Amino acid sequence: MSGRTWVAGALCLLAVGPAPAADADSSPIRWKKTVIDKKFRSEGVAVADVNKDGKPDILVGDLWYEAPHWTPHEIRKAKEDYGDGSNKYSQAFACFADDFNNDGWPDLLVVGFPGAPCHWYENPKGQKGHWKQHVIWRSACNESPQFADLFGDGKKKLVMATQPEGQMAWFEPGADPTRPWTPHPISEPSSKGKKVPGTDVFSHGLGVSDLNGDGKPDVICTGGWWENPGKDTGKPWAFHAANLGAACADMFAYDVDLDGKRDVISSSAHDYGIWWHRQVDGPAFETHALFPRLVSQTHALHCVDVNGDGLKDLVTGKRWWAHGPKGDADPNLPPKLYWFEAKATKDGKVRFVPHKIDDASGIGTQFVVEDVNGDKRPDIIVSNKKGVHLFEQVDRAK
Repeated sequence: MSGRTWVAGALCLLAVGPAPAADADSSPIRWKKTVIDKKFRSEGVAVADVNKDGKPDILVGDLWYEAPHWTPHEIRKAKEDYGDGSNKYSQAFACFADDFNNDGWPDLLVVGFPGAPCHWYENPKGQKGHWKQHVIWRSACNESPQFADLFGDGKKKLVMATQPEGQMAWFEPGADPTRPWTPHPISEPSSKGKKVPGTDVFSHGLGVSDLNGDGKPDVICTGGWWENPGKDTGKPWAFHAANLGAACADMFAYDVDLDGKRDVISSSAHDYGIWWHRQVDGPAFETHALFPRLVSQTHALHCVDVNGDGLKDLVTGKRWWAHGPKGDADPNLPPKLYWFEAKATKDGKVRFVPHKIDDASGIGTQFVVEDVNGDKRPDIIVSNKKGVHLFEQVDRAK
């Protein structure tokens, strides 16, 4: 059985049947790997033209690397040396770049350790010295915060949970962006005996994706989804409880089996598993494995048209030592990075075919798939305990 869906204007085909279990070696794409930094700097990364020279740079919380030679510059003073990451965590679990004070220069948003305050750093506009730090909010919860255009106005919002309220919310800068940002409720606050799903400090699983097909991106967690009202009403969004699988990372909506109902695809943060959750009558969801044992600790996931064929592919890999060398599922296996090619078969079925990109990097808790070298093809930028790496597309099979 095969399925199709439109996601962000592109048709995506997914396999429902068995998927290849081993690495595929017939990738139509070749990749050029550049080791930007060998040290453990962060688990998140962003891309932006920091110095406005027309070349995208790479940012990892403490540092930004200036293209084209990737010269490092400090954004903030590193609190400590994280070593090999065997018993330490970075203070950058996610990084997002945008112009938060509307001065024409890209700034950096950093979500640090879960539950701690998150901040944005003000671009000094070519001046030397550390970037000014501004508090966004006192508590950033859920390990897959999202930065997305919720209302189609071209302005991205920070979507995350907050404690002690136990509430899902979206945040935006106020009239003075240097002050704490304005929170807007997605959920009600948690109450005694009624905990809102996805809102614990270390909750796993969050996505911004159109699940009901009305053209508005909803907010999804493993316990259900909040329906986007299309504008800021100042009130919590309608919640639809559902079982959307085990603890995971980023979550995406798709009509996988072409029955008119959008399903959900997700990947395991600390165990094995890349899944799709089929929407059935109720509505309820049935979980099916796409890749049950291919790679563990897929703590971040992207859906993007990698090879330019109009089909959305998947990109993910292994987060190296998420909880050190003795934690989670097979922490010491090679940290592989994959893209999963969406391919239609002759009998009308379509499956994701895994293509290994690398086996010595993997992913962090958030990464970037974006054109860095200006050739209009998406590249991959990752940062984790293996360092900071850039993978550029360099060739495609004819």
